[in-house]
Amino acid sequence: MKKNVIISLADANYFDLLDELVNSIKRFNESENTAICILDAGLEESQKIALSNKVDEIKKADWDIEVPAFKVKGKEWLKSQVSRAFLKNYFPGYSKYMWIDADAWVNSWEAIDLYFKGCENNKLSIATSADRAYGRVLRAEWVFRSFARIKSQNYKHAKSSGFSEKIAREVALKPHLNIGVFALEANATHWEVWQSNLKKALSSGKIWGSEQIAMNITIYSNNLPVEILPAYCNWTLIDGMKYDNERKTFVEPYLPNHEIGILHFAGKNNDQIRNDKNFISKIKTLDGDVIEKKLRFLK
Repeated sequence: MKKNVIISLADANYFDLLDELVNSIKRFNESENTAICILDAGLEESQKIALSNKVDEIKKADWDIEVPAFKVKGKEWLKSQVSRAFLKNYFPGYSKYMWIDADAWVNSWEAIDLYFKGCENNKLSIATSADRAYGRVLRAEWVFRSFARIKSQNYKHAKSSGFSEKIAREVALKPHLNIGVFALEANATHWEVWQSNLKKALSSGKIWGSEQIAMNITIYSNNLPVEILPAYCNWTLIDGMKYDNERKTFVEPYLPNHEIGILHFAGKNNDQIRNDKNFISKIKTLDGDVIEKKLRFLK
């Protein structure tokens, strides 16, 4: 049995994205030693058959924490907000578990190595958008002259999810950890603490984003160990990266122009790319030119 596993989840609408993610992983020779498992949140039978030839295992995702029907509203793909906290229950026996959202694809295997290396010694391995290229990480509402009300994603989500003012303040000014890509060892203490925080978040707040604020609280309030990776390991600022014509790859916009490890089409700004595999984006090159390029992973 392989020691490490990469897991993702999708419904029928996200099948193309999921298939591209799997293809982007399997093109690397290193993937032969890494299992790929899929959680089914509404895939069609033909889609599962197509995937079964590429991956190690497919299992139906469940609501591992009970959620009221009025919050679900038929959106079975929201199971991704819950199931990822229970990965080792779905696919037992692996040493290290890595999650990658279906709307992402692997550009460089170095990022995979960093995630698996970073989770050693009972740590969460994860990236943050607090990066020089991303610009503003907090918003401020100016009240009077030099006085401002700080607006933080962590603070807002913690409060709306029913956590105390104390906990909300503990996480408020910390770098927001993006749970769209992460890695954990099977015996990491994070799993149980994360599940407990997630149950609290789901009972009081929305399903969407619950797993993310629960993990941020697990790290910043419960003080569990973390290895924070560079933003290029989970790059969501798609219109902020550049293309290196010489190396034929996507890179960070600033020196040393490190190669992007995982392109992640998260957020409303990336809706067009996510919804249309043939959408053509304009991207700057390291030579100072602007080229037109499809950014989805196409073989």
